[in-house]
Amino acid sequence: MINVMLVDDQTLVREGIKSLLNLSDDINIVAEANDGQAALEGIAKYLPDVVLMDIRMPVMTGIEAVRRLNQEALEHQPPVIMLTTFDDHQLILDALQAGAKGYLLKDVSLETLVSGIQTVHNGETLIQPVITERVLRGIKSNPVEFESVDQPEALSKKEVEILRLMAAGCSNREIADAMFKSSGTVKNQVSNILAKLGVRDRTRAVLKAIELGVI
Repeated sequence: MINVMLVDDQTLVREGIKSLLNLSDDINIVAEANDGQAALEGIAKYLPDVVLMDIRMPVMTGIEAVRRLNQEALEHQPPVIMLTTFDDHQLILDALQAGAKGYLLKDVSLETLVSGIQTVHNGETLIQPVITERVLRGIKSNPVEFESVDQPEALSKKEVEILRLMAAGCSNREIADAMFKSSGTVKNQVSNILAKLGVRDRTRAVLKAIELGVI
């Protein structure tokens, strides 16, 4: 069972998502909040495994809440999925740069939403394919800055292939199936890719690869 916190300033949206997730036997809604500040307080109190957070909210935006969650090194730091009705690549990039582990449009199916929650709960990054292309175009025209090495080690053809699948939103298991490898092997290769690029997660690995023109 994965304990989830919902953060959205629109009550109807929260109720809708909660009703949807209540249909899953794998998800338990432990808390709700209507802005970023209340979310930070709720995270410390309820210790959710995963947070679903709106990007645009009053008092404190979802992006600022994620940034503070990461910068302040709070004792409990659950992965955050940003929920949005927007396909504005700059907002999504800001959220990922702030430390969000993924993003989903609010009109996703129950299957996609539950799968996304499970993905970030397993330590992976979630990139929804339906808006990946827009995000990647935005990255190319407006690069973002984050910690990485200036001259990363050369990547093998297999590692580049894995990066392409990561950019398409594939999980380690999906990459393993596509490349006829075990999940453990793919997990190790992803770790090697992060080390070579000098980045801390899958999202930044994809961003760095795009910056370098690798994918």
